[in-house]
Amino acid sequence: MPRSHREIHLVHRVGWLRAAVLGANDGIVSTASLIVGVAAAAATRGDVVLAGLAGLVGGAMSMAAGEYVSVSSQADAEQAELTRERAEIATQPQAELDELTGIYTTRGLDPALAREVAVQLMRNDALGAHARDELGISEATAARPLQAAFASAVSFSAGAALPLAAAFLIPFPLLAPGVATASIACLALLGAVSARAGRAPVAKAVARVTFWGAAAMAATAAVGTAFGVVV
Repeated sequence: MPRSHREIHLVHRVGWLRAAVLGANDGIVSTASLIVGVAAAAATRGDVVLAGLAGLVGGAMSMAAGEYVSVSSQADAEQAELTRERAEIATQPQAELDELTGIYTTRGLDPALAREVAVQLMRNDALGAHARDELGISEATAARPLQAAFASAVSFSAGAALPLAAAFLIPFPLLAPGVATASIACLALLGAVSARAGRAPVAKAVARVTFWGAAAMAATAAVGTAFGVVV
């Protein structure tokens, strides 16, 4: 008896994984950059911590709102496409059957087999077949605004908490370089974890995220040093 073969695919993680990684990365980079910039302006530890807390709260709310609006727009567009497709199936079933047959033929099926597959799928779930094969909309990839907003807010807060904790713990004379170093290390870890979760190349992900994180912190440190005031 042949052994069963089970495959684990990651496409169902795409929506929340993207939002979570983006949120955590933005939380680390924006909060660390804010802390480093304020510290470079010769501020007190209280100023630095207050700026970091404000960045955490404001950033988390901004990420949640932005993600919700963005993904809601995607969901609205998907629903509009499905409504249009449902009407076309109801009023032009033959044309929709021909369209589905053409899709399967283009993908390599024999025309007769493509027709048979299209007929059976249209009979069982016409809208589902057209959503998946014509529009590219499936249960795994459908837009979920609340899930994306929640993942973004939580992950941003978790990411922002790391440089903020470093600002509490590192001796004040070493605060700016210490926070920058700790944050780059956290970014590298985040890049590695997200690459592993998505089964992507780890080294490339780590290099990308640490480079841009370091660039952002260097830019804000330069601004803080140049002005020498808290703004």
